[in-house]
Amino acid sequence: MLTNKGKYGLKAMVHLAGLEAGALAQVQEMADANSIPKKFLDQILSELRNSGLVFSKKGKGGGYALARSANQITVGQIVRVLDGPLAPIPCASVTAYRACDDCGDERVCTVRLVMVKARNAISDVLDNLSLAEMRAMGALPETLIQI
Repeated sequence: MLTNKGKYGLKAMVHLAGLEAGALAQVQEMADANSIPKKFLDQILSELRNSGLVFSKKGKGGGYALARSANQITVGQIVRVLDGPLAPIPCASVTAYRACDDCGDERVCTVRLVMVKARNAISDVLDNLSLAEMRAMGALPETLIQI
């Protein structure tokens, strides 16, 4: 499940994706525009900066911007930075695999097999959707978006 940190981080990244080239957004501006607590957004942006997805400029006229094009950032990258692996359980994870203590043979464990399918489905969506595409979804009338 996506945490509030992940959800707020995605909202902030979509906000940054909407900036004109060379423009910076201030934290308070993003917090107000997206109904995110400023203190929490500061922490989120720090994690995104440490991961190389955003950069910041301090001082007068400073703020945040994407570190690379919104076309080059996937939603899956953002979610993993903020919320960790996409898999519902560790033994189904690609990036943070850990065997379960209570499993005799994971090759036939039906719980793991189903969770691997769930992880693959989530990954298929999030890793094949760029931040630019996510931002564009918000510009479409609801009748055109198939959920």
